[in-house]
Amino acid sequence: MVQAKGSVLISFGALLFFLVLLTSGCGKTEAKQPAAQPMPVKTQTINLSPVPKVDEYVATVKSRRSASIQPQVDGVLTRILVKSGDHVHAGQVLMTIDPLKQQATVDQQRSTETQKKATLDYNRRELDRQQQLYQSGVSSKQDYELALQAFDNSKADWESSTAARITQERQLSYYNLTAPFDGIVGDIPVHLGDYVSPQTLLTTVDENAELEAYIYIPTERAGDIRMGLPVQIVTSTGELIESTKIDFISQQVDNSIQGILVKAPIHASLDRFRNAQLVKARVVWSTAPAPTVPVLAITRIGGQSFVYVATQTDGGVVAKQRAVTLGDTVGNDYAVTSGLKPGDQVIVSGIQFLIDGAPVHPIS
Repeated sequence: MVQAKGSVLISFGALLFFLVLLTSGCGKTEAKQPAAQPMPVKTQTINLSPVPKVDEYVATVKSRRSASIQPQVDGVLTRILVKSGDHVHAGQVLMTIDPLKQQATVDQQRSTETQKKATLDYNRRELDRQQQLYQSGVSSKQDYELALQAFDNSKADWESSTAARITQERQLSYYNLTAPFDGIVGDIPVHLGDYVSPQTLLTTVDENAELEAYIYIPTERAGDIRMGLPVQIVTSTGELIESTKIDFISQQVDNSIQGILVKAPIHASLDRFRNAQLVKARVVWSTAPAPTVPVLAITRIGGQSFVYVATQTDGGVVAKQRAVTLGDTVGNDYAVTSGLKPGDQVIVSGIQFLIDGAPVHPIS
């Protein structure tokens, strides 16, 4: 029994010694973790740039030379001499309304004028004859005065008839609808044989010249509106088309939208705009220096915008994540209203591989 117990103790001691050796051997062969290598990144120094303070509105492009063609008389359309899209010249006939009834009125008035003229000629001759007889003492002064009165009456009657004939002839010209200026014919919603009246829109004639942007600015900005205020006409993607200035400010408020109408001339290529086209207009209220940061340097987490700033520490340069508040875009940059100051080194490359505190190596 004593010998068996001694054998067990020897075996346990040997096992314990083996475990100690194994543990010490593992500790000596364990490799140390290598230090993380700094990631090469490009940085950009934050500077102050002129940043405009703008508000964007929907503007309507309108031409000063745009006309709605409506008849001044009623009747049946007998001719349509143009089609939509045609280029027309000032005075060119566009459509004709049946003039037969008015032509008959003009012919009747001409006949009446001719009759009045014949009566006038007769009374003129009679006046000359009575004047000679009166001067010769053959007829009385009363006969002469009666002839003079008849002449004056017939002259006034003839002049009235002539004026009526001219009026009817002018009325006849209304049956030919002409272009008021050079331009392009718009939609023609009427057809041959339609009965039209002065309330009927026949077509439009537009000239893409002397264009203006009509902008309605909310009344709460009324105190900021002034003549010469810069306006930027931009595309739906923000591309600048033209820079212009306000040259008209309405003295009345539009009750329907509670806005103040301002106008700005547009001188850009006419093929970019059409009458009644909607465009975006940015009104530049003021310009002030502010930090700007490239668009590609921005990351967003949960709706919050961040940038990585290369920061010098005791252990080297590391990327520090910093929350920023962004303003409007200026070209390919964002204006920064808070979070950055001039001189900060913002990382602009490889930001998708960075984490807060990662070592970096700035390169130019």
